[in-house]
Amino acid sequence: MRPDKILYVDDEPMALKYFERLINPMAPVLTALSVEDGKAVLRARGAEIAVLITDQRMPGATGNELLRYAREHYPQMVRMLTTAYSELGEAIEAINTGEIYRYVTKPWDLELLRSDMRNALELAETRCERDDLLREKMAVQRQQLLASRISQLAVVCAGFLHVDYPLGLQLYLQAAELSGCALPPIDWRSMDHAELMQYEAQRSIAIGQALASLQPRFAGVDNASAALQALADALPGQVLLQGDTARLTSRPVLTWLLDAASHEPPSSATVAWLAWLSHWGGSVHIEAHPEGLAVSVRTGGQPAALQPDWMADAIERISRLATDAE
Repeated sequence: MRPDKILYVDDEPMALKYFERLINPMAPVLTALSVEDGKAVLRARGAEIAVLITDQRMPGATGNELLRYAREHYPQMVRMLTTAYSELGEAIEAINTGEIYRYVTKPWDLELLRSDMRNALELAETRCERDDLLREKMAVQRQQLLASRISQLAVVCAGFLHVDYPLGLQLYLQAAELSGCALPPIDWRSMDHAELMQYEAQRSIAIGQALASLQPRFAGVDNASAALQALADALPGQVLLQGDTARLTSRPVLTWLLDAASHEPPSSATVAWLAWLSHWGGSVHIEAHPEGLAVSVRTGGQPAALQPDWMADAIERISRLATDAE
């Protein structure tokens, strides 16, 4: 739901009634009698409010204080100040500090007030459309980063592991899908594209080195019970052994390699799950569990062959589910 309401704050009840009668045909109007009341309305219904207009002189606090509060907590809201000619210095200060879109002098010119409010609503709509486009663009970039990470994991496994890794990687992706993998965050305010790629390269190398160092932990394991115990030992406190089944209760362990921030370095725990799966490959069976993921090892059987497009299918499914979860 897009914001479509106007909040007017003034300590004069007649001014509130007059404004509401004048502007209500244009948009729904909310009112408040003080700065504190205005803050309360913002906290309760801020997502519905497109435009905030406040009087400057009120008992207890000024309109500028409310405008600063709105700027901090609701930056996309169009903010306006209405003030008498004698208070124009304060209105100019609010403009210069970026707290308001414009000011409206009292007494009001009715046609000018209607025009100003109409322009403010149009500006609010434009900002919403811009934000929608930015969100769509960011979602696409995050989807692309997620897909890149999946393909990079295949490259890393091929370069650092001396086992038949594809079945293990497929299981890792299946587990991430069952666990609710998210789109990885990208903070474009603190990094540019080149820095992101540098972080991702460093991240992939660190994951590969961790995979290589973990291989000896699982190399001597030769039966299902020992395999599950080795998993529990590699992930202390995050695996619950129940007979011939292990239950993983930590979602970050299952999805970190795909959805963590680029600058976060991998730990042994965040890589151990993939390393363990890569070693046991097609002997592992996983399924969703209300409290995590249920894992079992079935030795002696013939693992199912991978389909030619298994990775592309996994990328598509995980990306779609992660996007839908946003």
